[in-house]
Amino acid sequence: MSGQVLGIDLGGTKVVAAGLRDRALGESVIEPTETSSSDALIAQLVGIVQRARSGDLRAVGIGTPSVVDFESGRAVSSVNVPLADVPLRALLGDRLGVPVFVDNDATVAALAEAHDEQFRPTARNLIMFTVGTGVGGGIVLGGRIYRGATGAAGELGHMIVGMDLAGSVPAPMRFPQPGSLEFAASGHALDALATQAAGRHPRSPLGRLRAEGRPVLGADAVEAAQAGDPAAARMVELWGQRLGIGIANAINTFDPEEVVIGGGAARAGDLLLMPAKRVAVQYTLPGVGRRTTIRLARHGVRSGVLGAALLAVHELEEVRR
Repeated sequence: MSGQVLGIDLGGTKVVAAGLRDRALGESVIEPTETSSSDALIAQLVGIVQRARSGDLRAVGIGTPSVVDFESGRAVSSVNVPLADVPLRALLGDRLGVPVFVDNDATVAALAEAHDEQFRPTARNLIMFTVGTGVGGGIVLGGRIYRGATGAAGELGHMIVGMDLAGSVPAPMRFPQPGSLEFAASGHALDALATQAAGRHPRSPLGRLRAEGRPVLGADAVEAAQAGDPAAARMVELWGQRLGIGIANAINTFDPEEVVIGGGAARAGDLLLMPAKRVAVQYTLPGVGRRTTIRLARHGVRSGVLGAALLAVHELEEVRR
């Protein structure tokens, strides 16, 4: 496809834009996210497109932390950005004069991970878990993003993995529900595990942080585990085991070629990946997932902007068919 498409990774703290042309992703333009109002944010997005574009711009793709009605490009609800009930596709399309495609940020990251470093398709069926503050997800089936009936498919963090059903079903609470994957395996969950370890092991690196009156966070546990602290390593292992239950559910449901772990959790590397893989295999039905690879995300911090650009490419090709 001739011309440039532009990908935008819209997050709660920063906006990243980069152009994709001839299988090459250009340099990123990065700005702090304007969160004062939806009008101010839309004006910022218009400005960053003008800064990042070069030559013949064909289309713009955007990944946003929102539940998106894809057909209309309207953000139904949003996390950390003022876009709830905003028709982003129409507003930006009118301002920019090119087609604009909007989807959930974890969904477009999954699309990126279904492509290799030269942006060639490598997996037609892929499930991605994005583990950061919360747990998100994206689903690619048959080489295309799977969105479901309302555009909200892929909320993998809200699958229930640990509810006690010995008696009556507990009354639902606010999200994330106790027993959900996000409740058990998010970055916040690792924060809680790290605090636990600090209390139980006062002479450990985490315990010393606590004694100094400093908050003990999941990132501290990962750092201490990578430095060889056994108490911290055990907490990261438990975190990975919990994620492995969610991965097993995804494999039992979709039998994908690949399950990918992305988001900030990927920085933990094998300390997270190995227990997650071990538990996932143990809880996968025999015969299912025989061809499934479980791995860390390959595109790192650029998966969001790359996936948004590939979204635009895919949708332009769909229009031409």
